Amino acid sequence: MSQNISILERIKSPSPKLFKKLGKVGLTLGAIGGAIVGIPTLGIVLPAALITLGGYFMAVGLVTKAVSTLTVDFDAKAASENK
Repeated sequence: MSQNISILERIKSPSPKLFKKLGKVGLTLGAIGGAIVGIPTLGIVLPAALITLGGYFMAVGLVTKAVSTLTVDFDAKAASENK
């Protein structure tokens, strides 16, 4: 099987178990970061370093989720295509 597949095919294809777990971790980090960054809108004052850390959490979470989504388990993909 050719490993040169389009991005849409990669998104639709199954991911390995490790990357599914990493995707969940990425979503969790992104949610925590979003909550930290959003707290000042409620009138609660936080140190600038903590808000910066929240932004980093959001960025790392986004990248982790994107990479885990685009990773393909070619064995599972081949098995599903042979059915």
